[in-house]
Amino acid sequence: MKRGVVLLVLVFAIVGGTFAQENTPTATPYRRGWLGRILHPFSSEPVPQYKDPRLRGLALDLQIAPQTIRLSEVRQLAAKVTLTNYSKRTVTLEFPTNQRIEIYLKNSAGQILTKWSDNHAITEKSATVLINPQEHVEYNETIATRDLTPNKVFAAEVFFPQYPELRTRQKFLAMP
Repeated sequence: MKRGVVLLVLVFAIVGGTFAQENTPTATPYRRGWLGRILHPFSSEPVPQYKDPRLRGLALDLQIAPQTIRLSEVRQLAAKVTLTNYSKRTVTLEFPTNQRIEIYLKNSAGQILTKWSDNHAITEKSATVLINPQEHVEYNETIATRDLTPNKVFAAEVFFPQYPELRTRQKFLAMP
């Protein structure tokens, strides 16, 4: 009986050590507990490393509602931006205006077709956003699709103007 338990513990230690190794030195994975690593060994998502130490532990995610947009049906593209704090400390973001994010629609050559801030009033009202550990901030915005042409691939790029390192992009296809 004792041999079986010792063998089982030894197998878990070897398997856990094998899956815990990280091949990319630039990305630090979100550190889960040993039980979470045993139950979900392949679900480690790396958190990007930023030069600004105030941003460490933050991960930015962009979701565009339809991956293929029908221009005859859709006039506005819905973008859901999620900023998650995976660190063990509270992250403070300070903004001099009421604008938190900026969205660009770009063509395949990288030229900016539409800016989100062109259609929104931005005032000089400073604010502070606190993101507690293991929590997130979500922004649901829309941007006009009037400059898109059918049967081409475009990219939606989202970033924080005050913190240019916090940047993500996602490609999508525009159909007639």
